[in-house]
Amino acid sequence: MTKSILIVSSLDTKAKEVQFLRGLVEQRGQTAIILDLSSLKEPLIPADITCEEVAKAGGASIHEIRGSGKRRDEITSIMTKGAIKKTDEMYQAGKLSGIVGLGGVSNTTMATDVMKTLPFGVPKLMVSSGAAMPSYAGGFFGSSDIAILSSVADMSGLNELTKSILTRAAGAICGMVETGAGAIIDALKHTELPLIAVTGFQYSERCCKLVSQYLEEKGYTVIPCHAQGVGDRAMDELLLQGIFDGVVDIVPSGLSEELFGGNRAAGPDRLMAAGVRGVPQVITPCGFEMISCGPLERKDKGDPLWISRGLASRNYYVQDSTRVQARTNSKELRLVATTVAERLNRAKGPVKIFIPKKGWSTLSVKGQLLHDPGADKVFVEELGKRLNPDIEVRELDVALNTPECAMAIAETFYEMIEAKRVM
Repeated sequence: MTKSILIVSSLDTKAKEVQFLRGLVEQRGQTAIILDLSSLKEPLIPADITCEEVAKAGGASIHEIRGSGKRRDEITSIMTKGAIKKTDEMYQAGKLSGIVGLGGVSNTTMATDVMKTLPFGVPKLMVSSGAAMPSYAGGFFGSSDIAILSSVADMSGLNELTKSILTRAAGAICGMVETGAGAIIDALKHTELPLIAVTGFQYSERCCKLVSQYLEEKGYTVIPCHAQGVGDRAMDELLLQGIFDGVVDIVPSGLSEELFGGNRAAGPDRLMAAGVRGVPQVITPCGFEMISCGPLERKDKGDPLWISRGLASRNYYVQDSTRVQARTNSKELRLVATTVAERLNRAKGPVKIFIPKKGWSTLSVKGQLLHDPGADKVFVEELGKRLNPDIEVRELDVALNTPECAMAIAETFYEMIEAKRVM
């Protein structure tokens, strides 16, 4: 079956390369559709979705853009908005099986912003000369399943190197769409038994493993989501796409990391997606007792986070030269509790919170560097004051990474899911 592959680039600068890539895709028996992001000059070859159409979809005229003297960022925003709209129209009409972008930093920024709006599983490939730039790379990926092929040299003209890169790119994107894996989203939405997300990181590993085992034995599919800022952000996006039927949010600390500028920040909307969907969620405070602030050399270089929060004077755990966890204090945990309550109070579905009194993670049990029951108590008290009465907070006289805690979480969550299923 012929697949439609969207090629996104600027035909005023990358026409030869796009034309070459299109030919390679079509040689493999697929349909190539070109979307033109050109904004400053006339395109050198025709496009299937013209820059005029893209600009119009973005709320402007291409002729107005070229003669308006608008700043480059304003023009980019208009063209990106239009490209997203046109791409979504293709996807909703069932005419898009995969997408490939081509270019330098500007084209990469726009094309990957378009890709991020497509659901998980839709094949996405960016061929970029800026892929390896450390300050940009994270932004290109975001929390989406984008594959990036570094062109190494600038994609400027056709030569033996660029032809080699483009040949591999054509093989990659065609290979991805030929698998039919893009249909995974619809398939997951219609599975008979629930699909469950479980957040975790190294310091909650045993609890996560035991909870996952319990739910898998019940026949559920469990998807682990690493709470390092990207994995939990992606989980929230998949929740909003209707993928997960519930969340065991053992490590929701992407919220506190976002509040305090930590390395594991998961965006401004963390702990809201499950509530918007109305799916069952169980929460623990694991990770709220720490700020991820590595590498350690930041401490000696006058890093703003270390200075503003006075982290050097606190207890902190050094896992290695890159990963450092500093203890949160009572003031910070009061703010976390307030924010958690505000978000959970808006949830449309059932919510339960478990507080392991003898340690929220392996770093905060008695005898470990981040042990501070006084600060933990402030969080619990503030949470109790601000939560809606129908949200149960259950305190357990155990540490998080114990079978007793994991079993209590798993059994309660199972009851919540089953109750939801029979409604």
